[in-house]
Amino acid sequence: MSLFRKLFSSKSKPSKENSSSEDRGRHMPKIEVPVDEKFMHEFKQNGGKFLYCEDISEVQENFNAILKETNWDKSEGYIYSKELKKTFKKNNINLTKDLENATYFITQVEALVAEIGSLLISSNQIAEKKINEYPDNIIVYATTSQIVKNISEGLTGIKQKNAPKIPTNITTIKNFKEDLEESFLTYGSSAKNVYLLLLEDL
Repeated sequence: MSLFRKLFSSKSKPSKENSSSEDRGRHMPKIEVPVDEKFMHEFKQNGGKFLYCEDISEVQENFNAILKETNWDKSEGYIYSKELKKTFKKNNINLTKDLENATYFITQVEALVAEIGSLLISSNQIAEKKINEYPDNIIVYATTSQIVKNISEGLTGIKQKNAPKIPTNITTIKNFKEDLEESFLTYGSSAKNVYLLLLEDL
């Protein structure tokens, strides 16, 4: 069964896989869901919109499709990362240097957290601003190798990748819809309309 059929198949008819897991008994260890499958499920449950891309040309093609679908192609976007500006240079985006004028924000992430379907970001992506200072519409460009099991694993990755200069302003974007649970990692965030362009790099 393909990944997408696993995620969207009807729950009304239990599969053999579900039956066998029930037959395992209460004291048997739980079957671990692959981390990428877990992330995609949780991300979509949070209200995120997900587009899988096999190569960079498909990333750019899907990016253009998002702009047309949302009528943002004539609006101004904002990119903080110089590297990301080069990635989308061919797309001829109408960019603004004034964040307040931007309809949408294009960004990368530090990690994609499977456990809660969230985006882990830092000052590398948003400088020292709070995420609620950015537009409500966010287009995220990330890769499958950035998927981690939990926040702890994501924070460890940030330290290893950026040592000795660890970025500040580390936070998560996870409340794509109203979320009653709050933590220090979501301080200053607000509900966002998120599109994820996920590039396969494994």
